[in-house]
Amino acid sequence: MIFDPLYFIMIGPFLLLGLFAQMWVKSSFRSGQQVQTPISGAQAARRILDENGLSQMPIECIDGELSDHYDPSAKVLRLSRAVYEGYNAAAVGVAAHEAGHALQDAQRYPLLVLRNMAVPMAGIGSNFGMTLFIIGLIFSAPMLVKIGVILFAAVVFFQVVNLPVEFNASSRAKFQIANMGMVSDAAQSTVRSVLLAAAMTYVAATLQAIMTLVYLLMRANSDE
Repeated sequence: MIFDPLYFIMIGPFLLLGLFAQMWVKSSFRSGQQVQTPISGAQAARRILDENGLSQMPIECIDGELSDHYDPSAKVLRLSRAVYEGYNAAAVGVAAHEAGHALQDAQRYPLLVLRNMAVPMAGIGSNFGMTLFIIGLIFSAPMLVKIGVILFAAVVFFQVVNLPVEFNASSRAKFQIANMGMVSDAAQSTVRSVLLAAAMTYVAATLQAIMTLVYLLMRANSDE
């Protein structure tokens, strides 16, 4: 499988798209850091949470680059230092996006609930699906191949559900920023660019997962 030309033909374009998306989001974030704002990322997130009845939710500063996330189990918003402390459009955009996830959780946004339910199985599929599939091919064990495909399908399901969740969080972020007049129109345009670049990473990941599953199904059927 690793040296199968069909694999690279099917998956290669989406791997390249993923690399492009990663470069784009980093470039957009750096550009967004040049557009100054009157509030920091942490202050933007705090205003959004407070405005929506989540004044008790803590916001933590963590290490890492673009490691920002909302933890639904702990009900905590965690922002990387560059976002937490940054007085720029990139920081405000990323912080508002993560606050958007907190709003989804508080309002029981159906797709977020479904995504959170899929996380455990997707984790198992990500860690073992491909491994079991390859072992099944090597040792001509159809059952392992099928289990590998099923486990990887859980990863695809997670990615497909996650995509609209991320787009919705970005939509909420843009609405909150505009509705509360946090930044200038120019800065809002930059925020939109940063969030669009970030969204493309999820699109690329979803397409890559789908095509990988298609490839696995093709190989599984051809080896029966």
